[in-house]
Amino acid sequence: MRTGPKHPPSVFVNCCTLVALSLDWFSDVVGLTQGFLALFTGDTGEIRAEVREQIDTKVAEWREEGKAEIVPGVLFIDEVHMLDIECFSFLNRALENEMAPILVIATNRGITTIRGTNYKSPHGIPIDFLDRLLIITTQPYTEEEIRKILDIRCLEEEVEMSEDAKVLLTKIGVETSLRYAINLITAGALACQKRKGKLVEMEDISRVYQLFIDVKRSTQYLMEYQSQYMFNEVPRDTDEDEIMQP
Repeated sequence: MRTGPKHPPSVFVNCCTLVALSLDWFSDVVGLTQGFLALFTGDTGEIRAEVREQIDTKVAEWREEGKAEIVPGVLFIDEVHMLDIECFSFLNRALENEMAPILVIATNRGITTIRGTNYKSPHGIPIDFLDRLLIITTQPYTEEEIRKILDIRCLEEEVEMSEDAKVLLTKIGVETSLRYAINLITAGALACQKRKGKLVEMEDISRVYQLFIDVKRSTQYLMEYQSQYMFNEVPRDTDEDEIMQP
């Protein structure tokens, strides 16, 4: 340690480094026969169950000693009603693990059949698995919310649109669907580009609205001209709402 008028006293401080490691990466490294060098050769192979048990034991020891902290990840599954009964059984067991990630699932189904069985259940999810979940209900978008979403999409897609065109597009989103209105943003920008304009106007939105029809107008068209198609299995007295049901 140097001291004196020209050299202030030096202070040595013990430092520690925090490193974030994923369990998958840890398992891959430990399970490799060639060690860390195998990461560069591409020889990852299959992780054996014994190796995973050793990893779980080591991580548990680190947690008890205060050397490690488990930060659970998030697993998002959309269209969860497409999973069969075996997948739900696996998830049911996996969620019991203390290192299981946070599970977020989404579906737009009502009372429907569970895939792989003949039983019906809410959302196509087994009752015992459904009982583990916190269910969040959703409400249809209001006109104001649709307008805000369309403004954000125009900003993200770098499309400059007039106020009148946005009002018309919002009205279309309310009467049809938000996805259809969002798709018209790009189509309207192309229509504006074709006429060599710099701002998407009402005439551009009206033109693409006539060129590309939504689900409701498409269903009406099919109901009106169904007899002119080669294969038609819909009875004439079938209601339009019954056809549009998923």
